[in-house]
Amino acid sequence: MFKRLNRAHKYLCAPVNVKMKNKGYTLIEMLVAVAVFSIIIGAISGLFISVIRGQGRILATQKVLDETSYVMEYISRALRMAKKELGQGCLSVYGKNYELTANGINFIDYHGICTKFSLNTTTGQLEKTAEGATLPITSADLKVNSFVVKLLGADQPPTDYRQPRTTIFLEAESKKSFFGSPPKIQIQTSISQRNLDIQY
Repeated sequence: MFKRLNRAHKYLCAPVNVKMKNKGYTLIEMLVAVAVFSIIIGAISGLFISVIRGQGRILATQKVLDETSYVMEYISRALRMAKKELGQGCLSVYGKNYELTANGINFIDYHGICTKFSLNTTTGQLEKTAEGATLPITSADLKVNSFVVKLLGADQPPTDYRQPRTTIFLEAESKKSFFGSPPKIQIQTSISQRNLDIQY
């Protein structure tokens, strides 16, 4: 029992200068930890936001590319299969293959229908006119800035002995802006008429 009392006395009467073990954090340690945590979270958030922006821009560019590719393929197929003016009354000159207009091109399609591809400068859409009906061939989300058509060999021999060839240049952009300037695409293609340009 004396030993127990001696131990209790020893702990109760411990000197004042004995240091106790500190199990907490100082204010400076807490501030450093918060600062490091804030920097890490800020860097991760910035990286996440830049990835989201990049993905949105890539998807918008892909949409513009898909639509312009479709339009160019559609126009190319129609112009490749065009027929000569042989009295149908579509083009102004007999034997002509194509005829340029102010904003596009006139021709006779493979069904014998007078067809026109043109740019509507008011809406910024490409349009197809056939049998008196005009329909847009680009969506309202796409703005066509430029639609240029160049012709080579569009006339009838003996005036022109070249095989008809059409070069189309198209510049289009998305009407929706994704964190900056809207994605823009310039595309060009040349089409040779399938039918031989022989004299009629």
